[in-house]
Amino acid sequence: MNVPKIDPCLYLIVDPAQCTHHDPAAVAAAAVRGGVTLIQYRNKHAGARALIADLKLVQAAVRDSGVPVLVNDRVDVALAANAQGVHLGQDDMPADIARRLLGANAVIGATIRSGKEADSTALEVVDYVGIGGVFATASKQQLNAPIGVDGFADLAARIRRRRPELALVAISGITAATAPQLMAAGAGGIAVISSICSDRDPQQAASRLRAAIDNATA
Repeated sequence: MNVPKIDPCLYLIVDPAQCTHHDPAAVAAAAVRGGVTLIQYRNKHAGARALIADLKLVQAAVRDSGVPVLVNDRVDVALAANAQGVHLGQDDMPADIARRLLGANAVIGATIRSGKEADSTALEVVDYVGIGGVFATASKQQLNAPIGVDGFADLAARIRRRRPELALVAISGITAATAPQLMAAGAGGIAVISSICSDRDPQQAASRLRAAIDNATA
């Protein structure tokens, strides 16, 4: 039996554009105190130098917690900053190449939006998948229509048939009110951005989400 490298229960994507009240490192630290179990740093507009510097600040802010910090898209940045891994979209570096570069111990995640993507060979080498977008969100430009809870459940079941042990994370537009529906539909966790990053009290926002998840899985 494969031992999971991560706990995806409450997955925070730290995006500076959504951190409206606190800097990204402060948001990450507060969110971890509130119950976040996994962090991804995402900045689509920064160059490599800025990404490395900012990622290191987030890593330092949560280092004592043991919560892993991944980086969005950039395998080179993950290597330079000694991040625990990467999250890859469908247009990013192929997962098998990222695995070869980062090594067996790195955490690698991928976004899955359709049945075709759920059947891809990337599933063979990743540690988790983010399924969605489930709901509409303003945190990221969405080129595809939201799949909803039923769409999430269908893709989750399809993936489980191939890799029953794989961590499945629901992504996009999720709140404390909708998290229980997704946990019931097969999610091992939820990923959020603005629900925590844009809150004046990121710790309390994380606590509310974590309570919703814990109550749904009790």
